[in-house]
Amino acid sequence: MRILLVGAGGVGDAIAKIAATRNFFEEMVVSDYDQSRADRTIAWIQNKYGDEVASKFSSVKIDASNAASMAALITELNITHVINAVEPKFVQTIFSACYTAGVHYLDMALSLSEKNEDDPFHKTGIKLGDSQYDLHEQWERAGKLALVGIGVEPGLSNIFARYAADHLFSEIDEVSVKDGGNLSVTDDEGNEIFAPSFSIWTTIEECLNPPTLYEKKKGWFTTEPFSEPEIFEFPEGIGAVECVNVEHEEITMIPRTMDVGRVTFKFGLGSDFIGVLKTLHMLGLDSTAPVRVRSAQGPVEVAPRDVVVSVLPDPATIGPRMTGKTCAGVLVTGKGKDGMPRATYLYHVADNAVTMAAIEAQAVVAQTAFNPLIALELLATGVWEGVGVMGPEEFDAKPFLDLMNSSTGYQEKWVSQERLPASPLRHP
Repeated sequence: MRILLVGAGGVGDAIAKIAATRNFFEEMVVSDYDQSRADRTIAWIQNKYGDEVASKFSSVKIDASNAASMAALITELNITHVINAVEPKFVQTIFSACYTAGVHYLDMALSLSEKNEDDPFHKTGIKLGDSQYDLHEQWERAGKLALVGIGVEPGLSNIFARYAADHLFSEIDEVSVKDGGNLSVTDDEGNEIFAPSFSIWTTIEECLNPPTLYEKKKGWFTTEPFSEPEIFEFPEGIGAVECVNVEHEEITMIPRTMDVGRVTFKFGLGSDFIGVLKTLHMLGLDSTAPVRVRSAQGPVEVAPRDVVVSVLPDPATIGPRMTGKTCAGVLVTGKGKDGMPRATYLYHVADNAVTMAAIEAQAVVAQTAFNPLIALELLATGVWEGVGVMGPEEFDAKPFLDLMNSSTGYQEKWVSQERLPASPLRHP
């Protein structure tokens, strides 16, 4: 297995560092538009693990916006598998390049949605991932796998849902992804600052777009951003966090192959974060349409959202100034195998202090990074097999969770926690 890792930002950096501890692949080429970022990651691996381990890694410059040049590079490097670790606006380009080059593809975010222009807060337009799933038969005929949405959310959340369906429940009323934490970032004087722990470009996209919901009787439909607020009690000291609906991939992925009554995604943003996002939208700073602005070199065109990204701290750099934990999990409600009402929260918690000590990566990107590697290891060993465009919920969840938790695997603890079926939103 020869892997091309596209992107050496926060998540890509963490993927390479974790990969350095595994032996299932022959070579990993770390690529970025700024090759020096890839070089820094490899230098860290060399310093941590020595020359022999580092010899499995190399770097290259790549342009994720150019499908033709990417396909040529993939072929030139004799790549077998590509991990897309850049912003979702590049999904279509990288996805297309991999199909052209005839290699297997993995990503952690699906192709972008387009809202229904006539009725955006009730009816769906183009949903997340539609542009990829529409090409399933082409990938299937080519005998190649596009494993989409194999990060933490989507990814681990989908696997939790599949495990619950196979091993814990006889009937599922709702799969509700619950994401929250108590992370904070401070400046040099110790004052808390606004510094999103994940790409602000992606955060704006998923939080300000009309959230998609799924109900078995209605199919997919949309609602207002930040709708249906609820208090959810997160485990391991995080505590009660207000969660709201946001647009997310699980809602479009899970119902394709799983029999569930309802699917939602609730994100614990907090009132301050929601206020900032609403302000950005009010000022038009969430727009991706270029506008003409003045510069020292004369008028230039730039997308307002890209300006926001540029002025905020890089999520890859904030780890040393971050404290707290983040929790990714799925609350499943329905009937257990015994036919009785059941509510179970399956989750994984990442502690920033722990991830920084292990791989010098902040908690959110580290929590995302191990999942595509577990999937690749299962594919490399033949435990997982498939062709076409597939989500992680279409594979057997148990081998993934076993490898994730194992002392000889990735040593990432996951928990199945029972909640009171009558009132599952708070821990009993």
